[in-house]
Amino acid sequence: MQFSIVIPTLNESENVDLLLSRLFALDLLPGSFEIIFVDDGSKDGTPNKIREWETHNKNIHLIERQEKPDLTASILAGASIAKSDTILVMDADLSHLPEQVPAVVAPVLSGKYDVAVGSRYVSGGSTHGWPLYRQWLSRAGGLLARPICDVSDATSGFFAFRRELIVNIPEKARGYKILLELLMSSHEKLRVIEIPISFHDRAHGTSKLSLSHNLIYLQRLITLAGGTVSIGTASRFAIVGFVGVFVDALVFQWLINWSSGLALAHITSFLTAVTINYILNSKWSFQPHFKGSLDWHQFGRFLTVGLLALLLRGGVLALLVYTWHLSAELAIFPAIAATAIINYLGSAFYVFPENKNCPPLNVRWQVAAVGIVLFVILLRLVYLGLAQLIPDEAYYWQYSQHMDLSFFDHPPMVAWLIWLGTAIAGQNEFGVRIGAFICGLITMGYLYAFARNLYDKSTGMRAIMLFSVLPFGFASGLIMTPDAPLIASWAATLYYMERALIADRKIAWLGMGIAFGLGLLSKYTVGLLGIAALTFVILDPTARRWLLRPHPYFSAFLALLLFLPVIIWNFQNDWVSFLFQTERLGGGGHVFSVHYLIFYVAIILTPIGLYAALHALWHVCTKGKHDKCERRRNLFVCVFTGIPLIIFLGISTFDTPRFHWTCPLWLAVLPTIAWMLGQNSALHTVSNRLRAIWQPTIIVSLLAYAFILHYAVLGIPGIPYQFLAEHYFWKEAAIEVEKIAEEIRSQNGQTPIVVGMNKWSIASALSFYTKDSNKMDIRSRNMFGDNSAMYDFWYPSHPATDRPIILIGMKHHTLEQDRAGNEIDRLLIQPSTVQYRTVTRDGTPLRRLYYRTALGYRGRSI
Repeated sequence: MQFSIVIPTLNESENVDLLLSRLFALDLLPGSFEIIFVDDGSKDGTPNKIREWETHNKNIHLIERQEKPDLTASILAGASIAKSDTILVMDADLSHLPEQVPAVVAPVLSGKYDVAVGSRYVSGGSTHGWPLYRQWLSRAGGLLARPICDVSDATSGFFAFRRELIVNIPEKARGYKILLELLMSSHEKLRVIEIPISFHDRAHGTSKLSLSHNLIYLQRLITLAGGTVSIGTASRFAIVGFVGVFVDALVFQWLINWSSGLALAHITSFLTAVTINYILNSKWSFQPHFKGSLDWHQFGRFLTVGLLALLLRGGVLALLVYTWHLSAELAIFPAIAATAIINYLGSAFYVFPENKNCPPLNVRWQVAAVGIVLFVILLRLVYLGLAQLIPDEAYYWQYSQHMDLSFFDHPPMVAWLIWLGTAIAGQNEFGVRIGAFICGLITMGYLYAFARNLYDKSTGMRAIMLFSVLPFGFASGLIMTPDAPLIASWAATLYYMERALIADRKIAWLGMGIAFGLGLLSKYTVGLLGIAALTFVILDPTARRWLLRPHPYFSAFLALLLFLPVIIWNFQNDWVSFLFQTERLGGGGHVFSVHYLIFYVAIILTPIGLYAALHALWHVCTKGKHDKCERRRNLFVCVFTGIPLIIFLGISTFDTPRFHWTCPLWLAVLPTIAWMLGQNSALHTVSNRLRAIWQPTIIVSLLAYAFILHYAVLGIPGIPYQFLAEHYFWKEAAIEVEKIAEEIRSQNGQTPIVVGMNKWSIASALSFYTKDSNKMDIRSRNMFGDNSAMYDFWYPSHPATDRPIILIGMKHHTLEQDRAGNEIDRLLIQPSTVQYRTVTRDGTPLRRLYYRTALGYRGRSI
């Protein structure tokens, strides 16, 4: 007996004859398999049909269960009496074609694999006859399981496995998806293969799938992922939640009626409700899973989840009130509902996790990665259109208002993305930033694929988690600057370079050329990857043969072709952009600034991230010397991180680096950091300590991002806005500038010229936030002969004028002192000194606006 087929049945009398006829018609040795039917109380004569076959064939067996119908229990019952060591499970409704049995069972029979899954969702697999909603449900069920298992079709009912594996399945396992139980119950590494199958809808009978089956599946999925959940727990949590909603809304309404601010009202009501929820949940909802009193460790975790939910809720509330213009009294209810799921899942997985059957370390990290990445995406999406633009974003928005093939200080990709975003979503913060948000998603996708190819799927998930929570990764998916498309292009280029240079895929050179070209359209920094690629090819004997093939040269030509708009613009403008980028090196005064570079890296990576990156670089540079694959992988990581880093270190020895210069280079080493995070005792003690400290680092980072966004949009009661005074709140500052301009206009009848007295920040921010009002004449300091980047092209120096001028500065001294080459002395300054106005929002002081007025300008000196 080579294998046993276990077939659960429930009212399948119309299918039994055809199923058995086709099974025994297979080209298999007689007696090489047995068929075990397990009936769950059929009422249509199914057992009688099977008995008729059983009397004529000794290899057909019937088990009639008397308990409540349960697919998992039926399969376990059939496997328990099987005579062979290989079990194959299939449905009785002919949705699993009998002719595909040999292909599914063969890998296990050969001894090469422990489990073989008949998959609808790998190349060659298909589904026929199912309505669209059934296909979506099936896909959704598989996607929900992907974080905890490496199978594309975890909900498949057609699979083979070694019989000894069933002893690991827990007794409480139930539901209709035993494959997931099988894959998750074995803590050792299973050898799993997916075989493409053609799935067909049943020809006779009706489906037994119901809502209760789906709920049981979700429950088991959460349990297998390490969460504490049950029908009783969920219902008790819901009851407590309703109590919390009532308390939350009651306190909120009372405070709003007393004219409290939106932030104070929602924070106070939330903290009141969450305190009551914690007491009831700890003493009632989750108490069956945790005997005895709850400790401070759990309370700390509950507080963390609560704070994250609170800070996200503030964004939802602001979105509903400020953007959708709902009343605060109504907006609080959807805001509460929107964050309830965070509280529940946070409690189930983090505050009160499953302790008895704890999943393996890599599964716990995968589940954490999914939760953290989804929270980061949601946090960005909620605040994307709420937080005001920083001056840099407003400047690049000005790019999109003066579309061109390229620009003085950056290539055009950022302008193109902003133009497209604002064309679709409108001239608002959301429209400006949606491109950055999409670039963040693209980066995550390519980084996951890159890390998965270097190591494995679990490492890929941890890599995108780290990217999401590290400062440079979080910011690049939220703030619309050239770094957003640069980082996305960098990640894509790394992925295609690995596929070309390590995996030897010819087609990858096409993708690399496109990604590299788009990177050049984003920021010239991506050129460092070209230097790194050439270095790798020279150092690696296997990759060196690409020098004699046409593919790399075609890739370079394709990238150059995409970069052509920038070349044309520079040709038309005396190569000014290329000259600017080369001349800015050394523009810091030839000062040794390596310490600044290290300090900036510690900020964009966090100190723990910097130490982890250095530890990972040390590992790839010193380990894996004997295994060729590992050696080439380590060389790839070392070169594509080390070459750009060495260049930046070299520049910092004579020039002050920019804060964000090194952001993209860390993408190459991020998979190695993520891989080390998932190791247990295989590495040095330092790795174990790093893993232990990553958890608080991730939590603190998430809280910091949520806090800053809430602080910028709604504020935090008791904390003044002095930390953002100089560079933020230009929306409110623009209102004050309009008031000053109107006062001057009413005095002398002329519309004043507003001049931002710095390079481009003030002029750009005021332009964005006055775009919907009467058009103001806004210029930058180049009006007086000083340099102002693209403003030198858009608004050349102004001739003499007798129109009044308003000078706006971020600081007091910028309106008192002249920069070299600045002809501010030719202004007809009024006797008054530098003045300021306090910018407020809802009566709350935000910042000071410094300004000075002039009666006119004598014009440029000759």
